[in-house]
Amino acid sequence: MRISLGPRALAYPTPVFVIGTYDASGKPNIMTVAWAGICCSSPPCVAIATRKATYTYGNIVERKAFTLNIPSEKHMRETDYAGLVSGRADDKFAATGLTAVRSTVVDAPYVEEFPLVIECALRHSFELGLHTQFVGEILDVKVDDATLGPDGLPDIEKLKPMLFSPDGRGYYGVGPLLGKPFSVGTGIGDR
Repeated sequence: MRISLGPRALAYPTPVFVIGTYDASGKPNIMTVAWAGICCSSPPCVAIATRKATYTYGNIVERKAFTLNIPSEKHMRETDYAGLVSGRADDKFAATGLTAVRSTVVDAPYVEEFPLVIECALRHSFELGLHTQFVGEILDVKVDDATLGPDGLPDIEKLKPMLFSPDGRGYYGVGPLLGKPFSVGTGIGDR
């Protein structure tokens, strides 16, 4: 039996990302978001959603750039903090001990300690009610070489990214490999 929960911002899994921006004076800031993901493959783009009231919103509008940082499980505490306080009042890098690195590709900082960084130039923005959707074109992806697999690409089990449960309000890790896409479903229609 299905039970209606009504219209809600509820999808599983929801990745945990940390957005890096500079303010008008050049102060680096980070903010944790869960409303984000890949939205186009050519050109490669991500979409993130923030409220206008956030410090990050103004920084993205001002600088036309942001980084999407993927923290590992070991940085759960720092990641949570980055979503609890505003960069208007707090220096989140100083408080967490994380290191801001100036991107050479876009006008935004990234987090040195996080294993994967996506550097984005703002391409589009539009209002969706409470949130503004920002679409950033991916200009570079930087990855810690310790998280690469034998194919030279990031290995999710080495990255150890976090997932967020929107209604359960919890952080979770990634589980074991279940199967290979574009192969486990082959043969279903062959009867």
